[in-house]
Amino acid sequence: MRRPPPRTLRGQLTAGLLVLLALACLAVGITTALALRGFLMDRVDEQLSGAGGRFAASLEHEATPDADNRHDTRGQSESTFGARLLNGTVTEAAVVDDATDRPLALDRADRRALADVADDGSGHSIHLSALGEYRVIAVKGDDGDILITGLPLDPVEDTLHRLELVETVVFGAALVATGVAGALWVRVSLRPLRRVTAQAADVASLPLADGDIAMPRPLPDADPRTEVGQVTAALNHMLGHVEDALVRRQAGEERLRHFAADASHELRTPVANIRGHAELALRHEGPVPAGVHHSLERIQSESRRMTRLVDDLLLLARLDAGRPLEHESVDLTLLVLDATDDARAAGPDHRWLLDLPAEPVTVVGDTHRLQQAIGNLLANARTHTPPGTEVTVTLASDEAGAHLTVSDNGPGIPEDLLPEVFTRFARADQGRSRGTGGAGGTGGTGLGLAIVQAVITAHDGTVQVTSRPGRTAFRVTLPN
Repeated sequence: MRRPPPRTLRGQLTAGLLVLLALACLAVGITTALALRGFLMDRVDEQLSGAGGRFAASLEHEATPDADNRHDTRGQSESTFGARLLNGTVTEAAVVDDATDRPLALDRADRRALADVADDGSGHSIHLSALGEYRVIAVKGDDGDILITGLPLDPVEDTLHRLELVETVVFGAALVATGVAGALWVRVSLRPLRRVTAQAADVASLPLADGDIAMPRPLPDADPRTEVGQVTAALNHMLGHVEDALVRRQAGEERLRHFAADASHELRTPVANIRGHAELALRHEGPVPAGVHHSLERIQSESRRMTRLVDDLLLLARLDAGRPLEHESVDLTLLVLDATDDARAAGPDHRWLLDLPAEPVTVVGDTHRLQQAIGNLLANARTHTPPGTEVTVTLASDEAGAHLTVSDNGPGIPEDLLPEVFTRFARADQGRSRGTGGAGGTGGTGLGLAIVQAVITAHDGTVQVTSRPGRTAFRVTLPN
């Protein structure tokens, strides 16, 4: 399995440095080996030229008894090779062995190689089956023959192999040392970039979508002539713009909350007056025209709806402002039973099922607010599903907390609305049965699920929704 290449900039720089150094070492090694080989070959050629063809010339005539059956090996180093060719045919071949000569048997390839050596007085490399690699030089003899003298190339190859070994060890140690030192140097050099990365990661982890966010302090200024300095300056500039935008947004949200709270508070009195006058007019004992009576009933109905809307807006404004909630022991089982009884009375055409544990489930929180959140979930299921829909309320408890699930087998919530189902005034008339309000509403205010999320969030809990045709479930988790 191939290892993936380094992905970090530090890894890429270190790897690149090592690759360049390895290429440089390879180039130096090859150049040095070739230069040394050329130098040693020149020395061998000089030795061959200095020795002349004396040993090969002594092979022109048969040895005589008074010469102790020896050819002229004076001044010849051990393993010196000599051969005599006449008319392109090798007539004699010998090699110096322990200061004497030893006749050498040659095969056909050896004879062909010797015959191909040019008698130009220059060195040539050939391979002899019985001796190995040799450097030979050919000169013309006095009898019209060709005299070949050669020296072995084993010392040259041994020297080159020794050089290659030394270079391998030295260059390997240099690569290891450079890798360690280079990694440390790159690490130190990229320290400002790591600060930039850490700063960006901190900003990315901030909940920028809501709330008053405290932005991190700007990074210290770096040299603007460097890439890291330019990135640092750009990041600081961007953080400044983000912080300014967040401050402006927070100020706008605060003004909007204050307006909603003030408007809701101020609207309660005139709406109550309108509702009271409508009820008073309906109690009039005298004859009232049918059209006027219907209008008064509509005014009374809409004033009730307006009252609920004002109350919901005022509640959301208080929750947004972080008003403290009550902290008392709350019996969720009892709240679920009461809310289901109310929902069954309000929606007798639905089937209401309960799945409760044997032991009561309790949490710490605000009883009134939790009761309102549960009631909104059941009202949402009743309002946006057709008659005959089965609504199941499940309550459970474990180490993670209390879990309340309200599910139904209605038509489901449109997929494009799911991300916005907890936003204020969200509408889902296209997907679920069209009632008097939207997906988030109770009684048509469009704020029911928004209140659920605000209440559960204020209790440090979570609320989630999953939906598909035939199955919609709201799951609430509250800490114990």
